[in-house]
Amino acid sequence: MPSTRYDAGTGAAGAPIEGARVHTGNLDATGMRIGVVVSRFNDIISTRLLDGAVGALRQRGVGAGDIDVVWVPGAFEIPIAARELASHGGVEAVVCLGAVIRGDTAHFEYVAGEAAQGIASVHAATGVPATFGVLTVDTVEQATDRAGGKHGNKGAEAADTAIEMVSLLRDLRLGRTDEQRTSG
Repeated sequence: MPSTRYDAGTGAAGAPIEGARVHTGNLDATGMRIGVVVSRFNDIISTRLLDGAVGALRQRGVGAGDIDVVWVPGAFEIPIAARELASHGGVEAVVCLGAVIRGDTAHFEYVAGEAAQGIASVHAATGVPATFGVLTVDTVEQATDRAGGKHGNKGAEAADTAIEMVSLLRDLRLGRTDEQRTSG
């Protein structure tokens, strides 16, 4: 099911939200410092995700010197590095990238589940957005399709999500609505 994108001041199907203070993020990343944690395991895929993420960050205005890339052995190790970056790395968001490809054992479920739970715990514990760009797929072909193939690049999507969340949190912390941001 496609997601619905709400415009400022509207709700479902564009209906106005009478009197609501509307808050959304935007994709202007000027002045942001972003961390990227990427898994070396399945690096043929994770490198493509990284390329997509860095490309999106640069396109949206993040300076080259404002991107910290941290390599970890595998997807299971992503959360601890992400938490360190969020807590002590001076970044406003952490983009988490990797690929867990199903095999013949239960290893997939453990690694994928712990990576997801660990990444979610990063932003819950630190207040710094940690986005989930870890592919959890059945085949290398599915991973390739999502790492710059026919289904786009999930690394770029995770980077855009990080930017939007930083923008949103900046406004929320300042008590600023969309209307106030655009009017001055």
